Amino acid sequence: MNRRRMFLRAAGLVCLLPMTTAAASAQQAPPAVPSGPLTLEQVLTLAEARSEAVTIAQLGVRRAEGEQVRARSAERPQLTGSASYDRALASEFEGVFDSAAPPCDPFMLNPAAPLEARVAEIERAIDCGAVGSGFFGGSDDGLSDLPFGRKNTFRAGLSLSQNLYSGGRIGAQKAIASLGLEAAGHTLTTTRAQFLFEVTQAYYDAVLSERLVSIAAATLEQATATLRQTQAAYEAGTQPEFEVLRARVARDNQTPVLIRQRANRDIAFLRLKQMLELPPDYPLQLADALSDDALPPPTVFAERVAAVEKTLRGTTVTDVLLQVNAPLPERTVLAEAETTVRLREASLKLVEAQRKPSVSLISSYSRIAYPENLLPTFDRSNWTIGASMTVPILTGGRQRADETVALAELEQARAQRQQVEELAALDTRSAWAELIAAQAAWEATAGTIQQAQRAYEIANVRFTNGVSTQLELSDARLSLQQAEANRTQAARDLQVARARVALLPNLPLTTQPGGGAVQPRLPQPPSPSVPAQPQQPQSGGQIQNVSVQGAQTQVGLQ
Repeated sequence: MNRRRMFLRAAGLVCLLPMTTAAASAQQAPPAVPSGPLTLEQVLTLAEARSEAVTIAQLGVRRAEGEQVRARSAERPQLTGSASYDRALASEFEGVFDSAAPPCDPFMLNPAAPLEARVAEIERAIDCGAVGSGFFGGSDDGLSDLPFGRKNTFRAGLSLSQNLYSGGRIGAQKAIASLGLEAAGHTLTTTRAQFLFEVTQAYYDAVLSERLVSIAAATLEQATATLRQTQAAYEAGTQPEFEVLRARVARDNQTPVLIRQRANRDIAFLRLKQMLELPPDYPLQLADALSDDALPPPTVFAERVAAVEKTLRGTTVTDVLLQVNAPLPERTVLAEAETTVRLREASLKLVEAQRKPSVSLISSYSRIAYPENLLPTFDRSNWTIGASMTVPILTGGRQRADETVALAELEQARAQRQQVEELAALDTRSAWAELIAAQAAWEATAGTIQQAQRAYEIANVRFTNGVSTQLELSDARLSLQQAEANRTQAARDLQVARARVALLPNLPLTTQPGGGAVQPRLPQPPSPSVPAQPQQPQSGGQIQNVSVQGAQTQVGLQ
């Protein structure tokens, strides 16, 4: 009855397992996309919940937890149960105890008979097998349960083992598992920070591309208006055909510019949708337009950025790079390098422990049955207890080789730790310098856009009063649009630099130990730009090509 209850309980647990898994999956479902334009905070929340990279890192932590439990189990008792059934189809002991002699009368000894008669009866019984049949004839019921040649054999047993002395192996394995869990936590932290930084880049790239499309569309509209005015003047006889051709070429050259900017916008939005796990045709709208004159840091990064900007306020890029004694933030990559060194030390201890003996206590208990049918009665048992010891005597040089490899890996980890410390300091000061440069570039564009706005207002007044031509107004408008594009690009670079500084303690290094650059996890989309504008007629100025291709901050996985 107890066995049946245990079986039903195990079957119930197996049946409930899929339901439990489904319930856990339902609890971890990613949040729904809010309606309306999305802010950076909303995008970061959605992207992190749907990120495969973050999920993989989380599963790595779970796997490390399992490894830690496995390492701890080695110092605890190990109990194993077993059960078996054997059916003998043929046996070498078959018929060994059967008598081949012909049947005879049973041994009957008469005490009153003469001596010769009694001796003759004994000899007769021995010759025909009436005496000694319990050993060879198999008629003795006490010997009928011998295991030789039995058709059915049932066995049920338990095996117990307990490690008594491992020479330090178990302790080293536990240390390695614990450090593996710590390293998995560092990996999760850096993966999450790297992904949030990439999402921030993608968000502001999409906002920038949307703004550049608006600028290109306004420029095309202005070129079209210029063509209509020049065409009207040509028909009135005040403008030559050459001016009409130049105006038409200027308009036609602006059309592929708008097409390219729209393509760049589509690529930027597709990349952002891919991070958010949204379908390509989802109508994604973004709340930020990078048009705020104050341009405060994003709310999610504001607290950490404010402390850094306050420290670096009033300094220059050169000052930041030369501030050797400036306090540097603690970096996760440094903790990860330190964990690697400790992991190599534990690995060396594990290899050195292989030289020492190991002692274990072992015991086994089993119940055995030899029924004639399939209904066993466990009436026999075996029970043993003992100890075992293993010690390496000759390994053919393997032990020495393992120690050499472990020692070399330890020295390598220590050298890499020193290198990571130097690169982390350089990477931190580089991020500070980029933040100050981006802040200065954004502040510089504020004056440029104000001057361009004033020039456009003056040109508009002159054109309204008939003092200037439409082309002079168009020239001023193009200068204003280029200044706006530069302003938007500078705002994007500043927000991305702020995000990098805020996430810097948990970001991986820009450069790997060894000098190699780390490639970004995701491909960077082409940066939108405003190409050169064609030269306009009857205007003394010439619009220069103003590139708004921002410097993409390359920060990749270690």
